[in-house]
Amino acid sequence: MAERSFAEEVLKLRAGDGDVFRGEGILAITKALLQSGVSYVGGYQGSPISHLMDVLNDAREILGELGVHFEASGSEATAAAMLSASVNYPLRGAVTWKSTVGTNVASDALSNLASSGVVGGAMVIVGEDYGEGSSIMQERTYAFAMKAQMWLLDPRPNLPSIVDMVEHGFGLSEASNTPIFYMMRIRGCHVTGEFVARDNVAPGFSDRNPVEPRREPEKIILPPHVYAQEREKINLRLPAALDYIREHKLNEVFPGRHQQVGIILQGGTYNTVIRALQRQGLADPFGNTDIPLYVMNVAYPLVPDELVEFCRDKDQVLVLEEGQPEYVEQGIHTVLRRAEIDTRICGKGIMPMAGEYTGQVTLEGITRFLEQAAPAIPLALSATEVEALRNPLTEEDQQALLANVPPRPSGLCTGCPERPLFSAIKQVQKELGPFHISSDIGCHSFATLAPFNLGNTIMGYGLSLASSSGIRHSLPHKSISIMGDGGFWHNGLTSGVTSAVFNKHDGILVIVDNGYSAATGGQDIPSMVEPNQIIATTLDAASASRTDAQSIEAACRGAGVRWLRTVSTYSVDTMMGTLREALTTREPGLKVIVAEGECMLNRQRRIKPLMKQSINDGKRTLRARFVVDSDTCTGDHACIRISGCPSLTIKPNPDPLRRDPVTYVDNSCVGCGVCGSNAHAAILCPSFARVDLVYNPGRLERTAARVRRTVIGWLQARTARRQLETAL
Repeated sequence: MAERSFAEEVLKLRAGDGDVFRGEGILAITKALLQSGVSYVGGYQGSPISHLMDVLNDAREILGELGVHFEASGSEATAAAMLSASVNYPLRGAVTWKSTVGTNVASDALSNLASSGVVGGAMVIVGEDYGEGSSIMQERTYAFAMKAQMWLLDPRPNLPSIVDMVEHGFGLSEASNTPIFYMMRIRGCHVTGEFVARDNVAPGFSDRNPVEPRREPEKIILPPHVYAQEREKINLRLPAALDYIREHKLNEVFPGRHQQVGIILQGGTYNTVIRALQRQGLADPFGNTDIPLYVMNVAYPLVPDELVEFCRDKDQVLVLEEGQPEYVEQGIHTVLRRAEIDTRICGKGIMPMAGEYTGQVTLEGITRFLEQAAPAIPLALSATEVEALRNPLTEEDQQALLANVPPRPSGLCTGCPERPLFSAIKQVQKELGPFHISSDIGCHSFATLAPFNLGNTIMGYGLSLASSSGIRHSLPHKSISIMGDGGFWHNGLTSGVTSAVFNKHDGILVIVDNGYSAATGGQDIPSMVEPNQIIATTLDAASASRTDAQSIEAACRGAGVRWLRTVSTYSVDTMMGTLREALTTREPGLKVIVAEGECMLNRQRRIKPLMKQSINDGKRTLRARFVVDSDTCTGDHACIRISGCPSLTIKPNPDPLRRDPVTYVDNSCVGCGVCGSNAHAAILCPSFARVDLVYNPGRLERTAARVRRTVIGWLQARTARRQLETAL
């Protein structure tokens, strides 16, 4: 159950020769793969490339018609290993994942693949996630491409360029017998546009036309073959790649009338650069520029003679390269100095050493460069004016904005099943003292933030248990590790559980089992929830089962875990008791707690349409809500601090004698009951109550409701009169 369905959009993939294909970048990539005769595709989800996996999954029928094999890989390493099909056979294959974390996971397989080389085109579509909006460490794919000698494509972010570079990517891979990276930035993934389609091409070999098995010992990555493979990379594959890039003009030169200067950039930043030049009056919206541009749609390898030709007649050239070290800038320096070209190269001296080159950063850098290198070129904005655009608000405006717009830190969704788990840990921590917690990648990583503030380290997907191995001997309590079900199947079972059992790790692992790979959009995993698409009279009737799923509990027991408990995350009392038992028991070995609760975001996506349909059909339907009695609420807001639920907020106190605002449950409440469970478990206040909203009630219920309103109204009026008399 993915975050969204592409069932309608994938029908566009049937477009034939001459049809105009309209859509976003992700769909264009998929169409380009089919037009290229791809034989197999796979991958692992992760922003900004998650939707590519969703599109491929929704397009299974179309892929099957062509004979294209697709599977969702267990990890990025699994996906990379798929590409070995192209080592011995002329099969075109593509896999996808989030970089650089995905590339790190896949690095062993990728290095071996790059060493042995391929005869069929092999493409890794990586979702580059560099910049302040990223959720990972700030590294780039470029370094790995250089290290492994895999060519790196970074196309201009428009649909015709994206499609052409996919098709040329396979050609480049086959011409040089080298696997390639095809890099898509987040804006390229979701840019919309159109291109003229071609017919889809069925792969030359598939289950309908199998290959003839063949063995090539020289492609095995063992000595002495690996030494010959390394020489082949430089002596044969690199020259072949450069020839293909030059012959097919994969890199582009956009001439301009100011020939004394120029800009060298990677294709993915082209739109940002054109916009910056447009704001300076040096380009138009159609890409016509007054400043010459050399656009590297192939970011690696550099093409020496193209760089020399572009720079030969220029005094100064600006190199735009996000991140550090400045690999591209250093490479250009080397190329020009060897060719004895004296053009001055400007890069990190003008542009920031680290960080994403946003529109503002690019505009500032290009302005500084042009004012220094070519002061005669008229600019629409001076450097001072550009600097003022960085924050056009006055200090007074900024203060007003901060006062009226609350900050929105990352956090768990309303009703998230992980929220009560961390509330329980918080309460147990208050009893037993502070904990050192090894955290993991996933939604649960938000528990490291307020209001929970739980978690000390995050080392990688499924690595929380492994990362606690070094500290566990020096803690005053049993080591605590938390990982999600996605991380467990990705890496946690092998690198965490089996290793911990083997090493007699006397610690605690909490596995958050919410039924999907929730953090990346709700993709299926081995222990996935099988939703029951039936709704009767209540929200609870739309249940989820695991009849066909692989069991996390069985996997742990198979790895040797003896102490194992499965607890509903929404049962705060039971979860607290289980945590206490795990922390205080003298039973040796790893203790595993499976905290089970379906992802509420996916649950609501499934439930809401069913609820709406039930109500529209006139059926009696209940929706659970929680409310706070304003007269009972003490106004200390402990309930908010202990759970941080977005639906818990405050409103003015109705009692004129009390100034503290009271807690209030807004209409985003999904009725999960965590607030009430916390109030009970933590012995807070009795102000929480559950109510069931009844849709399409029967005659008896409507009559009873009128009687209740009448009685309650009379009692409220009497109370108001007594309060008034007392006040007087």
